[in-house]
Amino acid sequence: MEACRMEGESKEKLASVSSLVTVFENSRTPGAASRVCKLEIEHHCPGGRAPPPAEPWKEPNLGETLQGSEPRMVSRRYLSSLKNKLSSGTWRKSCQPGTDPGLGTQEPEEKRIVQELLETEKAYVARLHLLDQVFFQELLREARASKAFPEDVVRLIFSNISSIYQFHAQFFLPELQRRLDDWTATPRIGDVIQKLAPFLKMYSEYVKNFERAAELLASWTDKSAPFQEVITRIQSSEASSSLTLQHHMLEPVQRIPRYELLLKEYVQKLPAQAPDRADAQKALDMIFLAAQHSNAAITEMERLQDLWDVYQRLGLEDDIVDPSNTLLREGPVLKISFRRSDPMERYLFLFNNMLLYCIPKVIQVGAQFQVRTRIDVAGMKVRELTDAEFPHSFLVSGKQRTLELQARSQEEMISWIQACQAAIDQIEKRNETFKAAVQGPEGDTQEQEVVCAKCSDYRTELKYDGNRPNRVCFHCYTFLTGNVLREDKEDKKRGILEKGSTTGSEQSIMCGFLQLVGDKWGKSGPRGWCVIPRDDPLVLYVYAAPQDMRAHTSVPLLGYQVTAGTQADPRVFQLQQSGQLYTFKAETEELRDRWVKAMERAASGWSPRGPSDGDLSD
Repeated sequence: MEACRMEGESKEKLASVSSLVTVFENSRTPGAASRVCKLEIEHHCPGGRAPPPAEPWKEPNLGETLQGSEPRMVSRRYLSSLKNKLSSGTWRKSCQPGTDPGLGTQEPEEKRIVQELLETEKAYVARLHLLDQVFFQELLREARASKAFPEDVVRLIFSNISSIYQFHAQFFLPELQRRLDDWTATPRIGDVIQKLAPFLKMYSEYVKNFERAAELLASWTDKSAPFQEVITRIQSSEASSSLTLQHHMLEPVQRIPRYELLLKEYVQKLPAQAPDRADAQKALDMIFLAAQHSNAAITEMERLQDLWDVYQRLGLEDDIVDPSNTLLREGPVLKISFRRSDPMERYLFLFNNMLLYCIPKVIQVGAQFQVRTRIDVAGMKVRELTDAEFPHSFLVSGKQRTLELQARSQEEMISWIQACQAAIDQIEKRNETFKAAVQGPEGDTQEQEVVCAKCSDYRTELKYDGNRPNRVCFHCYTFLTGNVLREDKEDKKRGILEKGSTTGSEQSIMCGFLQLVGDKWGKSGPRGWCVIPRDDPLVLYVYAAPQDMRAHTSVPLLGYQVTAGTQADPRVFQLQQSGQLYTFKAETEELRDRWVKAMERAASGWSPRGPSDGDLSD
């Protein structure tokens, strides 16, 4: 193992892409494989300090230029492959980069894992620097200078990469470095990992935007020569390690699962009575949930992309396009007509809530099918027909129409009948579950409460969904389970936004009412109770009122730019980063100055050292 570690150290010390790169073997440029692990760290200073700003890039030498290294689209097959790799952990190499403690020294196993975490974090920050300070900034400069492509396109492609880079470069990496340097006195990292929690949602935003970013990247590479020239120039440099921009953009997607694997190994190696065991286990649970969210985001991207492809084939009709739908089955059938001797070719799309009966278009310009009939699954019936003249036939009847259809084989007919019946059963079970849930003990209907995707932490098994756990409102939870959560148990289920508001200065660095300016705040109201908690000093929480237990907005402040005052109203100040802009208005200029100071410190990664350190509240 030591020999393997020493042999790989020079090549892989700063390569955190690991075996995930093998997913792209078919799209990599010739000869690039031997140079995958030669990532340089010219953009990262030792000692855990933030890397310096990027310098203007020069034209590469002809000998360094790579042929055919244009970015490629990320296919749904690739996304599925990536999801499987992240879930199974098979991409992690058996010989990871790390520091060699020396032949005569026996370091504790848990410390070696922390060393590995630190080395991979350095490599990760170097990649983030390349994305944010080089690719992102160079494209922005070109967009401003040449006007050949919009700045907004560049910001959409790189999403919130600036926030991710600033957090890891200015906070997380230095913290890890300090802990390892002082390992003898403070042999623990669990509490440091836990500080990732408020920032984990940044990864969900990045992952959800990834496919859209890949599409924009491919589109503008094709239609804008200056856009393509900037990317090709940077990709051809030694710092890019012969990898395309899309390869580098994948690094944040696979980073959280990597944390999970290393932290899981760290917990396993800790002695039973180690002081870091409780914190490390809690940190592992938090990272595990974040990894699940990243995986779920990839699955959702696949589903939405498949759904969008189907809608395009159907002509994007307004009464059909619904992102919440699920495609269950599609395929050709024959329509039996007693007016004609020969059956007619037709095509079916079965969704969870409707069956679309379509006619293939002869000239397929735009839409490939014309929808003739939509049959609602609710109230639909399906059964086999026995007709010697038309074998493999079945009947579908609904509120809108009855169809006699013929499949191409007996197996295909059975498959269609089973798929339709499964959709019907699911609709009926769902209706039964909610009908029972809204009726009182005497059968009278109670007022129904609707729950959206993330506004409830209560889950219970629902019969219509195969007894799988689903998110429900509090009243449905108590009705279906008979349980009432104790207050302490309910506290454990709180999400990031469910951090209790603090009304006293002893619990916060800064708190008070601010006017919320602009449409960024949605329907949250013109004024909010804003808090920078002492126990979470890098995040701004915005509540509707001081007594609220759940914030309607949380903003990780690290990396944001804070600007104070305008000529129109000096009490106004703003938070800005990439495409994000939040505007506030204080009651006085003096309060504005204190808020600006508090947010600037949080944006730089400052944390209080004592109970009264940095208090800016009244």
